[in-house]
Amino acid sequence: MTSHAQLSAASDRVRVGLQIQPQHAEWAQIRDAATEADEMGVDIVFTWDHFYPLSGEPEGKHFECWTMLAALAQATTRCELSALVTCNSYRNPELLADMARTVDHISDGRLILGIGSGWFEKDYAEYGYEFGTAGGRLNDLAEALPRIERRLGKLNPAPTRHIPILIGGGGEKKTLRLVARHADIWHGFGDVERVTHKHRVLDEWCAREERDPAAITRSVTVTGDPGAIAQQYYDVGTRLFVVDQSGPDYDLSVLPAWLGWRDSINA
Repeated sequence: MTSHAQLSAASDRVRVGLQIQPQHAEWAQIRDAATEADEMGVDIVFTWDHFYPLSGEPEGKHFECWTMLAALAQATTRCELSALVTCNSYRNPELLADMARTVDHISDGRLILGIGSGWFEKDYAEYGYEFGTAGGRLNDLAEALPRIERRLGKLNPAPTRHIPILIGGGGEKKTLRLVARHADIWHGFGDVERVTHKHRVLDEWCAREERDPAAITRSVTVTGDPGAIAQQYYDVGTRLFVVDQSGPDYDLSVLPAWLGWRDSINA
């Protein structure tokens, strides 16, 4: 099993992320939002891995995930970078590992490999991938993760660090088991009650997989003011809070409140 000691040591600290959804925007707007967030002190800047917008005009402007991550690695200086999340179906696992290692070096060790099984059927249909079934895509992810880990161990030069793996999704029979086996970070969605339940299921899988549940950082997408919800998520173990913004006009005005709350907790 991959060593998770590096991330586990910092797992109690609160971090704040920003997902810059790359839809309906020009590249300059995406880049500028990322650099502004980086300067503000956001811990992680996320994009996503789709080929078409998920909301608004379905044929609207959109950019590809991993070429953006490489460019953002050059445009930013301190934040970590990740997809929320990479679709496992779109790239050969060995190639994805090599891409991750390359962006890891470009960013001086700031990449998180966010990955999931994929779900957006239009991406598959338009780009010629077999959509199959949700179960089949999860089986493919289960087969890909060890291949990614093995390839990361063979590459020359090696990654600059253990590249943290983030797995997104809340499926209780397959996804959370994969999280227990492979992930440094689990990302989910939902209210506090739902997230609390998912944490319990993940802890159960960790026990079965003989994995320390404290080694997995718990992450959630949040909206609004932290004063209304942040402490509740924190109290059930959430440590990474991700605010999302859609293009073309990325509004970062909510970030200072989240960053202030983070700093007050971490003080």
